[in-house]
Amino acid sequence: MKLENSFTVTARPEDAWELLMDVRRVIPCMPGAELVEEIDESTWKARMRVKLGPISLSFLSDVRREAVDHAARSVHVVANAREERGRGAANVTIDSTLAAEDGRTRVTVATDLRLSGPAAQYGRGLVQGVTEQILKDFAACLEQQLAPAAGEAPAAAAAAPAPQRPISGLAVGFATLRAALARLWRRVARRR
Repeated sequence: MKLENSFTVTARPEDAWELLMDVRRVIPCMPGAELVEEIDESTWKARMRVKLGPISLSFLSDVRREAVDHAARSVHVVANAREERGRGAANVTIDSTLAAEDGRTRVTVATDLRLSGPAAQYGRGLVQGVTEQILKDFAACLEQQLAPAAGEAPAAAAAAPAPQRPISGLAVGFATLRAALARLWRRVARRR
């Protein structure tokens, strides 16, 4: 299933890019997401926990950045996730791009999500609505991290760039995966 979403944050594209490339700062913006291990500059292991009423799911994911274009501020990430108790899997490819828009930054995310197991029987319409809400929450968290601290001038907030770590599509991919699983388990719970 292919999904495309976008959101804007009040920050210069270079500041938003720096944040989105920093795995340790972005992962906390995703509820339930945890960085398990940084294998190298382009590969990570992550866990995504989803609690839906009495049902708790935990997905382990191997995440790999396959391409990044710093000049165009775009990144291609692939994640292969499996539920720790063997109740399904997901393969996700994410293409994320940042662009300046009226003094802000527009983040566009194109996701190709392939589900297996029980989650595979649900379609695009169910996933899209939840994905949009999760991206709104993700954008609000990014906005908060990009805001200058109290009493700090905006220029000071963008001082020396931190070392870049690839991540842009990782958090958004997790949001898409989490959204699909949330819809699935809500439906299953309603049937019981």
